[in-house]
Amino acid sequence: MLPNAAPEDEKLVFFPYWRFKGMLFSCVSDGIRHKFMDVSYQALESRYFPESVGLRSQALKLKFVTPESPGRFLKPTLSFEEVMHLFMERFRSSLPKPVFLQSHIGETLSLIYSPFHVDKKIIDGVLNKPTAAKLPDDFDVALLPGGRPDWRIQFMPTLCPGCGWDMYGERDALVLNCKNCNSAWRAGKNGFKRLKFAHMPGKEKNMIYLPFWRFRVDVSGIVLDSYADLVRVANLPRAVQDDWHDMGFFFWTLGFKVSPQIFISLARKITLSQLKVKPENEMPNARLFPVTLPVEEAFESLKINLASFMKPRLKLFPKLEDITIKPKNILLMYVPFNEKHHELVQPDLNIAVSKNQLAMAKNL
Repeated sequence: MLPNAAPEDEKLVFFPYWRFKGMLFSCVSDGIRHKFMDVSYQALESRYFPESVGLRSQALKLKFVTPESPGRFLKPTLSFEEVMHLFMERFRSSLPKPVFLQSHIGETLSLIYSPFHVDKKIIDGVLNKPTAAKLPDDFDVALLPGGRPDWRIQFMPTLCPGCGWDMYGERDALVLNCKNCNSAWRAGKNGFKRLKFAHMPGKEKNMIYLPFWRFRVDVSGIVLDSYADLVRVANLPRAVQDDWHDMGFFFWTLGFKVSPQIFISLARKITLSQLKVKPENEMPNARLFPVTLPVEEAFESLKINLASFMKPRLKLFPKLEDITIKPKNILLMYVPFNEKHHELVQPDLNIAVSKNQLAMAKNL
């Protein structure tokens, strides 16, 4: 909830807003448009309360709502799916037609409560000033559904479910690692779930390993099962070799957040490379960059990844809606990068990631 500056004796009413924070990709005739979004909208339809919280969700310090939080919290009546549809329609209207595909990735969904109190007018509790809307004589905020909040934050002990050892990870890490039994775990609704992982061997000392998600998939609507198929779909300047038909195709995408432009560029480059080095099924004895993009969001990016390299675009983009991708096998892969002064460099793939980009991504 947002902080308030209302007098202590005022009875506060907290109005709910859905907040979406993430990347939006749109496939149009001239390529892939992308942008970072941080938007909010009413979770309860009302013409008397502000439509959104504006920049307050970014500029003000938020705190968690608990059952002890004073005030009356109005109940959301609009689902996030309904509000997300409004967001997508709003941004779609500004794009050139036709729009072949839209996908939101790396999203953080929040329910934000903004404080108000009513005294002939609706008073904004953040600034303690009245809003512009005029109230009718029969307006009664008590008739809106709501009450005391009935939820609280839950904590999980970060002990390895496999051996009971302490697991480690950065503050924003979505995957925790156990060095004692060489395992990796992600949190689920019913506890931790074990992950398959491996790493690409590094050739130098003092390397840092960045996380990537590797997917073996079933694709329908387009033939993409082998490396030979990839060469054809991406129209790569290579003569197809006979043994390439036996080399399985994998989608690769990032396991960490960066800006939309860097995200799609890195995912395309590492997918086209197909990383033919045999991985080692153990945790590298080196620094690990935290996993900050969940596997579900990584999977949602695969069709955008496909759109980024398929050619010719004008012929294949109209097929995007009919293409389906189903996961068969998922592997968390750690790839070694050399740390330079301003960037991290992967020498075998000839790709680099700006250290400033990684630092800025902590706010995405």
